[in-house]
Formats: sequence, structure tokens, C-alpha cells
Amino acid sequence: MREEEKVTSLDSKWKRIIRKKWVLPSVYIASAALILTGVLWFQAATGNLFGTDKDEQAQNVANNQTPNYTNQEAIPVTATEENFKMPVMDEKSVVIKKEFYDNDASSEEQEAALVFYNNTYYPSTGIDIAQENGEGFDVVASLSGTVVRAENDPILGNVVEIEHENGVTTFYQSLDEMHVEAGIQVDQGDVIGTAGTSVYNKDAGIHVHFEIRQNNDPINPNDLFNKPLSEAENVATKNAAKSKESAEQVKEEGKTDAADKATEAKSADEKQPEQSEVPADKVKDQPSDKKEDKSGTEKPETDASISMNRG
Repeated sequence: MREEEKVTSLDSKWKRIIRKKWVLPSVYIASAALILTGVLWFQAATGNLFGTDKDEQAQNVANNQTPNYTNQEAIPVTATEENFKMPVMDEKSVVIKKEFYDNDASSEEQEAALVFYNNTYYPSTGIDIAQENGEGFDVVASLSGTVVRAENDPILGNVVEIEHENGVTTFYQSLDEMHVEAGIQVDQGDVIGTAGTSVYNKDAGIHVHFEIRQNNDPINPNDLFNKPLSEAENVATKNAAKSKESAEQVKEEGKTDAADKATEAKSADEKQPEQSEVPADKVKDQPSDKKEDKSGTEKPETDASISMNRG
């Protein structure tokens, strides 16, 4: 009887406990916590089993969404192309004392672009720049580049040559002082020397002789100032086409003149009487362009001419 009383007593206690309002919610919460813990443990165990975790999965997703540029070639950024500048700090304070010799210019302009040296006239292959007051001034680099020559020339004065891209070079002659040496890099506007004089062009006084060349062919600097470096090649191509056209024109004119002279000579021959009709004692030598000196030796007449060689 006593054992039955104990069992009945225990049942009564559980019933009393279950009847309390907080018991069942507590049981449900505890069960849910156990179930959630089991699920999380299972996921963690599964992830470790396949060698991945949440952080790795997130990183993989990010890697798949981000483009891979490792194996792609780098695309260079195009730098702004420099424009040719007059090789002085203040353009308003200087003047051009001698212009570039242009084959298409008028005879007066061509004559003004000649340099007289050693009893010979030479066409100017650049421009001579001087200050209005005749004083010295700083000479700056027209473009950025590499100095390939910086030396003294007994006739041209101190000379600086700067090499640029696309076969373009700039020359600075008649310098008094040089502030650069061969092999260094200079930026546009850097002072490379000071204006001076030269034996070659004494009449210019204190000045700088400035040239622009494309593959060693001189180009009129006035055609390139404030224009990009790439324009030098276009101007050089146009100049070459002009020179070829002029040469062909001169050649055709020469052929025309020769044909006209031949026609005139033929007409003159046709108008002359036949030799048989003229007595021998009446035939005289035609006038000659040669003169006879006192010794009786004939000398050809000579014409004074101006030698124009390219400097």
C-alpha cells in the first residue's frame, strides 16, 4: 500500500506542476532551443566537412562578381600633347628680326630671309628672335625633350639641340650661356640658356636663332607655334608635296622653253639663204659671246651671281 501511495503522490505533484501556466511555455522554448542548436551544429559540421565556411562562401561570391583584370593588358592613359611655344618667357617683349626662307614667298620676302656671311648669301632655315630693346633674355625649351647636343660652335655660337617624339628636333643657336648639357631631360619652358651673338649673323645683334626640323628637314616655326607636336609631320608632308610640285613645274617650264628655242632656231635656219647662193667672200662669222684679249686669246664673258647655299 505504501508504494502505491508514493506513486500516487508523485503523479499528483507532476499534475500540479503541469497545471502551472509557465510550465508548458518553458518546455516549448527549451525544445525550440535544443532543435535550433542541433540545426546550427549540423550546418557547421557540414560546412567543415566540405572545406568551406560562411566567410569563404561570401568571399567566393564576391570574387565571382568582381571582374578579374590580372591577365589583361594595361591600357595606357593618353597624356595631353604639348603645343609648340616660342622659346622665350614673354612673347610680347620680342620680335622676329629674320624670317624663315620660304620658297613660296615673294622675292622681297625671300631677300629679307637671306643671311650674308663670308661674301655669300644663305637662306635662313629658322627664325631670329630678339628683344625690341636689343638686350639679352632667357631662352626656354619650346617643347619637353632630351638634350642631345650642347656645345660651342665657332661660327654659330653656343648651340643646343633637343630631341622630341616623331622625329622632331628643335635647335637653339647664337646662345651666350648654356644652362643644360647633353643627355638631360628638359620640360617645356625650362631655361636652357641666354640669347647672344654669332659670327654667322652679326647683323642680328643679341638674338636666338630657333629652328624646328622634322627628320632633319627644316620647317617654318611660324607654321607650328601653338600647334601640337604631331602637326609637324603634317606640315613636313605638305612642304615635301609643294617642293615636288614646284620641281615638276620648273622641269615642264624648262622643256617648254627648250622647245620654243628649238622652234625659233629652226625658223631662223629656214629664213637663211642657202650657202651656194652666197659668195664665199661675203660669209662672216656670227657674233660670239666671247671677248678677245690683247694676246689674241678668246675669253668667255662671266656673269656675277649670288651664291645661295643652304645653311
